[in-house]
Amino acid sequence: MSPRPARPLVALFTAGYLASYLLPTVVGRIGSGLGLDPAEAGVVGSGLLLSSATAGFTLAGRVERVGARRAARVGLLLAAAGYALAALGSDVPLVVLGTVVGGFGSGTATTVAASGIAALRDPHRASTAGLLSVSVVAGALYLTLPHLGGGHRLPLAAIAVVAALAWPATRSLPAVGAADRGRAPATGRGAAPLPYRRSGLVLAVAIVGWSMAQNALWGVSSRIGQEQAGLDEVTVGAVFAVALGSGLLGILGAGLLGSRLGRAVPIGVGTVFIAGCIAVSASADGLGGFAGGEILWNTGYPVVLSYLIGLAASLDPRGRWAVLVGSASSLGVACGPLSGSVLVETVGFAGMGLVLCAVLLLLAVPLTAVALHTGGRPLVLGAVRRRGGAAAAFVAAGAGAPSGTVPRLGAPEQPVTAIAVPVADPARAAYGPAGPRPSGG
Repeated sequence: MSPRPARPLVALFTAGYLASYLLPTVVGRIGSGLGLDPAEAGVVGSGLLLSSATAGFTLAGRVERVGARRAARVGLLLAAAGYALAALGSDVPLVVLGTVVGGFGSGTATTVAASGIAALRDPHRASTAGLLSVSVVAGALYLTLPHLGGGHRLPLAAIAVVAALAWPATRSLPAVGAADRGRAPATGRGAAPLPYRRSGLVLAVAIVGWSMAQNALWGVSSRIGQEQAGLDEVTVGAVFAVALGSGLLGILGAGLLGSRLGRAVPIGVGTVFIAGCIAVSASADGLGGFAGGEILWNTGYPVVLSYLIGLAASLDPRGRWAVLVGSASSLGVACGPLSGSVLVETVGFAGMGLVLCAVLLLLAVPLTAVALHTGGRPLVLGAVRRRGGAAAAFVAAGAGAPSGTVPRLGAPEQPVTAIAVPVADPARAAYGPAGPRPSGG
């Protein structure tokens, strides 16, 4: 993967994802700064993330037509303006309006990033770099914000500043149609059919619940640390920073591991691991249990998320499934804070942890099944077609072919991609090079 096209996408990814990474601080400070109870503050956070999901569903499959550069700039402008308005506002309606506008901008930036990452040669590596970047930024903010004062203004202003700083990265993004010259249009009569419809739909539905479970805990983690574990805001912020730092190690490990184990094992085993961490963190009554649960959870969460993003990107090189699955994830994220608050009020922190643990254990099954089903078939004898089958493979391997040009037995089979060839002369396309075709044949 060339680093040049990935850098602006990583910047957009960071600007788009930062709001969800700072969700505990944003929700908690909106509640304390505006005098809202936890459920009402959770509704504001859910509105922000729901707006982000709406942007993804609206732009799915349309980034190519609108142009990545234009869509990214509109998204960053809305994010910077919306979060700045929310940061400056002191009335609840104005803050809600600003967060909704900013959330739509974040979702737009994330959609452009997801579409571009899906078209790269190694989407898993690019998504890992994006998660690494947003974790570094969020970790730094968790360390500094508690020392700069309270209220809702600072975290929202920080998100707006990061969106503004990502603006220069849009210069290297393609304009309308620049990335797809010679390819069939994304919409209309020449649109390529959406591949892996059943698997993509299962993945999208499952990831709604998966993301909701993650952010149900994340949205109330600050309350768990302060109300149940008895910690102050500075200590909780330090725990979050260390947890995000451990997430960096997890992301680096995922990048080094790559596809050696495929996607099914990291997704399935990782989801089970996350389920246990959520139960531990939600039942913590002291610094040890709270810090241990949060750190282990934040180590495993970005690893599994990077493989889920890579899995969605692999389903369609045009990025349509990546955008749709990412928007479904944002929908689950949007429901997370409200779901967590409702569960806490109903069954308490520990009961919420057990419920979320059970949900994740159930969702591990369809997620693993999709990864297994779409992971490619093994290349066995006779799978090399159109050039003589297995015999040609052995002849090519023994005829001085350069290393790496002949697939090994057992290697995953490469997909065959249809290439649309534009025709300059419609009459020539209708009749062919040999003249008009005979009728009735």
